[in-house]
Amino acid sequence: MLLAIAAAPLGAQQGWVARVPPEIATLVQELTTSAAARGLPIDPLIQKAIEGSAKGIPADRIAAAVRALAGQLDVSAAALRRAGPARPDTDAIAAGAFALNAGLSDTNVTDLARVSRPRHTEAATLRVAGTLAAMGVPAAQTVELVTQVIEAGGQIADVVALPAQVTAGVSHGRGVTPAQAASGLARAAAARANAPGQQRPRPAHP
Repeated sequence: MLLAIAAAPLGAQQGWVARVPPEIATLVQELTTSAAARGLPIDPLIQKAIEGSAKGIPADRIAAAVRALAGQLDVSAAALRRAGPARPDTDAIAAGAFALNAGLSDTNVTDLARVSRPRHTEAATLRVAGTLAAMGVPAAQTVELVTQVIEAGGQIADVVALPAQVTAGVSHGRGVTPAQAASGLARAAAARANAPGQQRPRPAHP
């Protein structure tokens, strides 16, 4: 479906083309056609162009941002393939690019994809990790926190709730940083996993 969108005639794309400068529309069409041919998502590229145009950002800066995102999508796809063996879906690739843009490394993306399986979706895990990193939690602590919660048997709702829990820890503590709040949550998850009667599930590493 994404390939069909990228290859659609100009008239079918006027919904977004008309919202960006002509030179950006041309660039995005080139990038989305190439991205779709490689199995990458194209919606993030279109949305990046629309967002930049709506904010009145100069065309050269929008072009640089869109090209950078295209590169991040490629890096994300490669990182997810290393987690293998399944071919990554476009949602996971987009989420991986979001995490990369927030400050995580490609190795972080690979590690989080591996720990997500088989009970969690890679896309959800990576979006949570990207959100935590964007909040100021260092990459290493972000990976540790998400990994601890998943390996302690946490459900998807427990993972999705992490950004709100970090925010609450910062709000309720005097001078508590996002990194400190995340560390406290990671220690709590580890304690739950090691509590008597609890069996720590094995991560689905290849």
